[in-house]
Amino acid sequence: MSESFDEAALDEVAALLGRAQRPLFITGAGISADSGLPTYRGIGGLYDDDRLTEEGFPIEEAMSGRMLARRPEITWRYIGQIESNCREAGPNAAHRLIAALEKEKPGLWVLTQNIDSLHRKAGSKNLIEIHGTVHKLLCTACDYQREVEDYAGLVLPPVCPECGRQVRPDVVFFGEMLPRLALAQLTQVMDDAPDIVLSIGTTSVFPYIAHPMWWARQSGAPAVEINPGDTEVSMIASHRLKMGAAQALTELWERLRRR
Repeated sequence: MSESFDEAALDEVAALLGRAQRPLFITGAGISADSGLPTYRGIGGLYDDDRLTEEGFPIEEAMSGRMLARRPEITWRYIGQIESNCREAGPNAAHRLIAALEKEKPGLWVLTQNIDSLHRKAGSKNLIEIHGTVHKLLCTACDYQREVEDYAGLVLPPVCPECGRQVRPDVVFFGEMLPRLALAQLTQVMDDAPDIVLSIGTTSVFPYIAHPMWWARQSGAPAVEINPGDTEVSMIASHRLKMGAAQALTELWERLRRR
């Protein structure tokens, strides 16, 4: 083990996680970094705040619900770039170990901001994809929907084969509401009172992502942050592992196996 690891903190978090029956993992772009995906801010973690698109728009405008309705070819160009980045990526150790832990702890849930489907590919079942997934396509006018492995072979922007209207990915673009089903799932998970909350690889800038960590501190549950940098919830975390996600989960898993 690297000397930079805080072994005492790892031991303590592993002990807490080992006793927990209802862990809540909150994940952001940082958990997919070891799968080769970028961690910059933006939908899917692909763009810097100050970057303008080829058309001269801020990425938040190009990737907005309003732009999708007005000029879908622009939004689809950039969601296509995100999907292309996801295409070659597979789940890493962090995704796989969280999925493995769910088999031992059926009360475990994952709340992810990522739209890359890597938690699902790793085998997680109790999964709230709060921002959706690029791999599900929906018609904006009828009930048509389709799951796709990738966008290879698709003409972008695609049209509905049943009614000819616009098709969109099932993701939350800037300016759009969060999906009601995902919010209801999150509410139910919080009502069931997680006995540990672990925030992994996210800056926690959105209130609904930071809220479970605040709730944990107020309710007395462990609030663990796994992130090499400082974030919006660093000051309230009861335990901090300043590590990458795959590294940290591997270390925790090894300690759990020794218990």
